[in-house]
Amino acid sequence: MRRIPNFVLLRAFEAAARLESFTLAAEELHLTQSAISHQVKELEAYFGVPLFHRRNRRVETTAEGRRLFDSLGRVFDVIENACSEVALAPQAQVLAVHCAPSLAVKWLGPRLPMFMQAHPDITIRLSSGAEPVDLTRLHEVDVAISYGAAIERPGLQVDALGTERIVPMCPPAMVRADISLEEQAKAFTLIDSQLSRVTWRDWFVLNGVEFSGKPRPSFDRGALAISAAVDGMGMALETTRLAEREFARGELVEFGAGYFKPFMRETHFVSFRTSDRNVEKVKAFRAWLAEKAGMNGKWDAKAS
Repeated sequence: MRRIPNFVLLRAFEAAARLESFTLAAEELHLTQSAISHQVKELEAYFGVPLFHRRNRRVETTAEGRRLFDSLGRVFDVIENACSEVALAPQAQVLAVHCAPSLAVKWLGPRLPMFMQAHPDITIRLSSGAEPVDLTRLHEVDVAISYGAAIERPGLQVDALGTERIVPMCPPAMVRADISLEEQAKAFTLIDSQLSRVTWRDWFVLNGVEFSGKPRPSFDRGALAISAAVDGMGMALETTRLAEREFARGELVEFGAGYFKPFMRETHFVSFRTSDRNVEKVKAFRAWLAEKAGMNGKWDAKAS
């Protein structure tokens, strides 16, 4: 049996903490102000600490109350979402997708409205994280898109989301016509993407340019490195897939395009359980991903 106080008490506390008022909490929960006050007192007795500072017309959480409220807020959000999913129309489906953060923000997120328009009966539940997830253990996720590598297990299918171009990128104003590209590359402030499998040293070696190895600013997300380049901090070495909008808006250009050699790498990987191969929502999402990534036919050929 779980060691948690009565849910009614937690609900009263959460409403009072969120609204900073016993009166407003009572109105929301269709109770009396006295009932909310008594339920909060019972919860305080359970924990043995005060959860609110009582003011004239409002209440403020104590340090202990704030910690409880912060956690309860997340829990109540999950409960609310779960209840909403149960209440969906009978034909509706929920597709849980876990995606690498930068791809979620820079590439997948901007395209999801197109998927939702094409598949109105599929509701997307998107989460993100830097580490690959194991779908043989994390059954609440249907499809995972990971960066750098994917967990491979019996019962899982992993497909690369195409080959990506990894190039140096910077604001167009940084590029000068009166200095050689090699000298500019050596002089630029270089921005590191900490999780990238391709380093600046790799790029300099590939292109036969001397590498100074001087200290560099670094970021643990490709999206942050790209934003830093847009802001004029220096030059980033990242996949053009993540910088599509920045290139389209003219905020970044590929430094030395057509002159320096790019890296071509499989960088993002899509995973799903083979037992879900014929589940309609998974089939629809994989087919849509394949189309957007230019992988039509290639995944199916691999599976066969």
